[in-house]
Amino acid sequence: MILLIIDIQKGITDDRLYAFDSFIQNTQKLIDTARKNNVELIYFQHDDGVGTGFSVGDTDFEIADQVAPEKNEKVYVKTINSCFGSKEFAEYLEKTGEKELMIAGLQTNFCIDATIKSAFERGFRVVVPKGANSTFDNDYMSGETTYRYYNDMMWPKRFAECVSMDEAVSMLAKK
Repeated sequence: MILLIIDIQKGITDDRLYAFDSFIQNTQKLIDTARKNNVELIYFQHDDGVGTGFSVGDTDFEIADQVAPEKNEKVYVKTINSCFGSKEFAEYLEKTGEKELMIAGLQTNFCIDATIKSAFERGFRVVVPKGANSTFDNDYMSGETTYRYYNDMMWPKRFAECVSMDEAVSMLAKK
């Protein structure tokens, strides 16, 4: 199993996110457990393009300090919602032969959803820990409603196994 930490970047990691504090705590717990159990962590940063303020070299583009990678951990940059849009990442997974991914990060309704569905379509077992993804309010739904829509209705028994934090930690500890 590989733990993917997706787009937890300085420009969007703050208390505007649904359940911000518990989201950060849960993600930190997953990261700590993965590191203690030699589970590979792979980080992603979303690049909106030069001049957007959210691109390579911009402060908002950087990974949030609360979940920062260690020097030996891989970091991929992507320009589309799905992590599989990174050719280097897709090639790396192919080389490893790994078929299980645990996914945490931002935003539930954009890059997390796209990555989960892309992984599912490629035959991966996808695990989503409860409380380890989040998003903002939007014009149609609150952040909470958006979170619940995907985590409680859209992904389970279709695209991913949505598990409790305790189950997720146990899965990482057994690897």
